[in-house]
Amino acid sequence: MVRDCHLGEVLPYVLEFRRQLFPLLDPSIVPKDLVNFEQNYLQSSTGAFLQARTHKDELIGVIGMMPYDYRFPHLTIDQSTTVEVARLFVDPGYRRTGIASRLFQELVRTAEQKNIKRLYLHTHPFLKGAYEYWLKHNFKLLRYCSEANYETLHMELMISADK
Repeated sequence: MVRDCHLGEVLPYVLEFRRQLFPLLDPSIVPKDLVNFEQNYLQSSTGAFLQARTHKDELIGVIGMMPYDYRFPHLTIDQSTTVEVARLFVDPGYRRTGIASRLFQELVRTAEQKNIKRLYLHTHPFLKGAYEYWLKHNFKLLRYCSEANYETLHMELMISADK
């Protein structure tokens, strides 16, 4: 779990990954979830931000969940307790080692403890392997459309604390 003491390292890590994955976006414009990082991920009753570190305490992966803001009116997502999964990044040297899956499994456990009913996310076809990764983790495609000039895949996973 990310704590206040990690913010000085975690935020630049996330921003650098974002810059690399979305080179056409203006890197000086910080997304709302990151501007309000503490409020969305650390202070929210349904938020969380997890990290993976090496035995030498090097940051090598992250994933977060924050309250879903219903900003996509064309999606039919009801008022069940829903969070948005965001910012799954793993250093290239540690990919295909199970770190992303372990981070996601821990995120699901955290969501269950917080009585979350739905995990929502969106991804993009140009992010190699992302859609297949989420399908492998039982997400279902809600809609494929264009959002802000990006082809976008909207996905959900219904979860239950009764497992």
